Amino acid sequence: MESELILIIVVGTALAFDFTNGFHDTANVVATSISTRAMSPRIAVGYAAILNFVGAFLSLAVAATVASGIVQADLITPTIVFGGLIGAIAWNLITWYYGLPSSSSHALIGGVVGSAFVAEGAKAVQGDGLISKVAVPAVVAPILAFVVAGLAILIAYRIIGRQRPGPVGRGFKLGQILSSGMLALSHGTNDAQKTMGIITLALIANGNLDANNFDVPRWVVVSSATAIALGTYAGGWRIIRTMGSRIIKMDSAQGFSAQTSGAAVILASSHFGYPLSTTHTITGGVMGAGAAKRVSAVRWGVAGNIAVAWVLTLPGSALIGGAAYGVTRLFGTGAAGPVIVSVAFAGVIAGAFLKRLRQGPAIAAAEA
Repeated sequence: MESELILIIVVGTALAFDFTNGFHDTANVVATSISTRAMSPRIAVGYAAILNFVGAFLSLAVAATVASGIVQADLITPTIVFGGLIGAIAWNLITWYYGLPSSSSHALIGGVVGSAFVAEGAKAVQGDGLISKVAVPAVVAPILAFVVAGLAILIAYRIIGRQRPGPVGRGFKLGQILSSGMLALSHGTNDAQKTMGIITLALIANGNLDANNFDVPRWVVVSSATAIALGTYAGGWRIIRTMGSRIIKMDSAQGFSAQTSGAAVILASSHFGYPLSTTHTITGGVMGAGAAKRVSAVRWGVAGNIAVAWVLTLPGSALIGGAAYGVTRLFGTGAAGPVIVSVAFAGVIAGAFLKRLRQGPAIAAAEA
């Protein structure tokens, strides 16, 4: 009975992470469309939420990687998964609070790796998988998106250079509606699968599924898709501001190029099962589209702060995940630890949000 209660807590925590992933990563999908006025903020967010939901049903390759390619599934317990999820959610909320578009994907992977390492040592972590399927794509994806977006905007400017600005602008704004949709679809395809993989890992650890016959249950797919869509609709407005205007001031052609390059890279990575950081990828696209027009157009100081958040995400979430597992184990191996940590963590989050609401008018005035 206790094992089932722990599993319920883990599944609930995983879906809570999926929700934070959605509102944390909303900016990845909609910021460029909003900043160029291709879509209004509420329409853009609703549009992204729907296509995030649809995208979650396109593939299960990334879910398989998360469930079996990064940590040793036979050494993982539901409590280890719980500790990792607490680390990921905490990191998401910290970076959201400061408006930094860090990687929810790397926060999840880092949290689970940290929790597994504290619980079982280095043997629980698949070092080769962590490097080849997480670290290498983390470096390659934003560079590839940067290059593709830069080339795309140069070609676009070459083609439209002698055309009238009015029709060109309207055309690219229509194009952004399509490219934003593709980006939202790719985000749902890649990111929702990470939660599917984590829930599947917990089901394997609890004995509900066979580790040698990997299959994601339909209810896991539907619930993960729903959670990320609801989180996307809630919207991470602080990060939208950073992505939409603080890195560069974009025109509609740049927005289209950044979104298209980001979607292409993410969809290709999802096909090969890489749990890619959509944040890294679209930020690389935004910077490439800006730098190709004029290097000074990119606010490199802001970009540098984002890069620091990227570098810190894996170790930071791993430390929190490991600490969360350690605190949970203080209360034994039963359900008491996850229950107590869940309640305490929810209380801290509620307190922070209430404080934020009380400070809302002053913060809004300062950010205006």
